[in-house]
Amino acid sequence: MPRVRSFPRFLAPRLREALRDTPAVLVHGPRQSGKTTLARTVGEARGYRYVSFDDDAIRAAAKADPIGFVARLPAKSILDEVQRVPEIFTALKSAIDRRRTAGRFIVTGSANVLLIPELADSLAGRIGILRLHPLSQCEIARSRPRFLDRLLHGQFATALCEPLGRDLARRIADGGYPAALARRAPARRRAWYRDYIETQIQRDVRDLSRLRSLDTLPKLLRLAATHTARLMNVAELAAPFELTRQTIHEHITLLERLFLVERLPPWHTNQLSRLVKRPKLHVGDTGVACALMGLDAARLDADRPTLGCLLETFVLQELRRQAGWRPDPIDFFHFRDRDDFEVDIVIEAEGVVCGVEVKAAATVHESDLRGLRKLQSAADGRFGAGVVLYDGGAIIRFGDSLFAVPVRTLWEAPQ
Repeated sequence: MPRVRSFPRFLAPRLREALRDTPAVLVHGPRQSGKTTLARTVGEARGYRYVSFDDDAIRAAAKADPIGFVARLPAKSILDEVQRVPEIFTALKSAIDRRRTAGRFIVTGSANVLLIPELADSLAGRIGILRLHPLSQCEIARSRPRFLDRLLHGQFATALCEPLGRDLARRIADGGYPAALARRAPARRRAWYRDYIETQIQRDVRDLSRLRSLDTLPKLLRLAATHTARLMNVAELAAPFELTRQTIHEHITLLERLFLVERLPPWHTNQLSRLVKRPKLHVGDTGVACALMGLDAARLDADRPTLGCLLETFVLQELRRQAGWRPDPIDFFHFRDRDDFEVDIVIEAEGVVCGVEVKAAATVHESDLRGLRKLQSAADGRFGAGVVLYDGGAIIRFGDSLFAVPVRTLWEAPQ
């Protein structure tokens, strides 16, 4: 079995900080993203004992008597894959209410509990929630990011760098899962992603849903990969299946709960009335998408329309991963109006609105900034900066707070 390379996880400081003042901390994210490694690395050095609900006997004991199970846990415990025992959340709530000691539990889960109302309600005010994504390009490069700071403050100085060229397609196809990246051959990485999807759906969907047939979900996820970075159209997603739109909507929600897809909501303002209000659909990791679509780096590089869509998803996911390490929340949207002005990614943080347009090209034209200029006007004095991320070799200013920025500066400091 290949040895999984060790990468720094920049969420670790936030986990340590949360354990100092919060009774329990949930680290949730997709399977194989590194949650268990992070929890054990941080926790076992501080005396935490590890318990996994993937163990059949442990899971059965917790389901049979969740209150008694929690009562018998060591003073500091790591509870891994808690979505497999949803009954445990009520027991954890009771235990925390009886004794509010900071740092009692580190809990990991491969399902988004914030999308399960009854679980989210039981955790409110009692548990810190951190999202762990697959590896970011910053973590792979072992470099501390500063892109979001530069964006929010509009501080992009003129600089030069080398375009990524074909290496950009390779990074998109590789994705961010540590176990996939441990495989040297690209074909073996794609095989890992395909096996991962089958295993994830077989294991976790059975715990989260009463679906009679699991055959639809891998096919729907494959179709969603071809629709990534597009406005969500449930009718188009339902067309290949003999299922209602409502059923497809429920299936997409289930894939969201497993962190395999996400809906990016539209940005809105009272200043504009002709806005498109549909969300965009994005896959959770471009390595998964490329494997499902049968694309290696060479084929992806040659297919420029698909490269453009996957690059937009790649940039969104990189920004989300970097935002998760910051103490203050950052909200993500897209912007589009009925006059075809659009911005791929809109960021709101600290009272500032910023826009990111993504281009796979090596050059930027004035027309590429038309959506950013519309967003700048609509933001009503709250606009921080707008950038066109492209695969070029220079940071270029285009007037007030608008820039063309090489995509590699997302994870590398410009020279």
